[in-house]
Amino acid sequence: MHHRTGEYKRAIRGHKMNNIIFYSATVLIWGSTWLAIKFQLGQVDPMLSIAYRFSFAALLLFLWCRLLRLNMHFSRRDHLFIALQGALLFALNYWLFYRAEEHLTSGLVAVVFSTMVIFNMVNGALLLRSPIEPRVLLGALAGLSGIAMVFAPELSSFSLADDGFTSLLLCLGATFSASLGNIASARNQRQKLPILQTNAYGMAYGAAMMYLLALVTGRSFSFDTSFAYVGSLLYLAVFGSMIAFGCYLSLIGRIGADRAAYTTLLFPLVALAISTAVEGYTWSPSAVAGVLLILAGNVLVLKKSRVPPLSRPVASRG
Repeated sequence: MHHRTGEYKRAIRGHKMNNIIFYSATVLIWGSTWLAIKFQLGQVDPMLSIAYRFSFAALLLFLWCRLLRLNMHFSRRDHLFIALQGALLFALNYWLFYRAEEHLTSGLVAVVFSTMVIFNMVNGALLLRSPIEPRVLLGALAGLSGIAMVFAPELSSFSLADDGFTSLLLCLGATFSASLGNIASARNQRQKLPILQTNAYGMAYGAAMMYLLALVTGRSFSFDTSFAYVGSLLYLAVFGSMIAFGCYLSLIGRIGADRAAYTTLLFPLVALAISTAVEGYTWSPSAVAGVLLILAGNVLVLKKSRVPPLSRPVASRG
């Protein structure tokens, strides 16, 4: 009896440690990708840059799956949901964000994207019948308030004039698309579809969608051979796509889409920390208070749940 209890406690500790690793890796990697994305803008159309990024990431994942001799055969129905995840998470949301950033500051985009913590709660409740826990909702609201305090200058200077309102709608659409992609991933994991293989196929489907849209809309299929572009593309494909998405989607299956989405409130802070070191960003009292509020919300969101996320009621396969 004591032996079984000890094994159970070790398993719980190992589970928690893996969650911490996945959570930290997601925040740190995505918090640094903004530097790489800067080098992607300019010569190559964003639609093609997104396609290049995810097609290369998908190729690497397929090679890795082949090396590990993983099962790559899924039903047509499963492929449809994997393609849905790919279109929402690896294609449409990125394209809309790129379009929005043509007229919005990165700070404001970070604020809007952080609303995914709310979108994930609502969409999870509606589509997966996941309960909305009051503590998680309170933590998310605290985090949103904190991120708004951090990016108060961008919010105060925002105007609905010109293309501002359209770009804001694009940004909200991108966030909603990403949230639905999270829910599609949660559904796929509840159906016991493995993350590595679904990511490989999903990224391939997302890249194919971008190539098709580029072809239909008459985009120029160009490529930048400079070290800055190729180096940033490799970083985004390997770290920003393969590793970070693997960690993040694993978190969705382990702690739920609502809790996993809280990373969207933390990685802008990593970006600001990098900006402090590289660009001399100056911290205001409001920004410091906002960070403390975000961290307080993080404690509430990640506090142990009594109900494991994948044992909650599941929508029928239908």
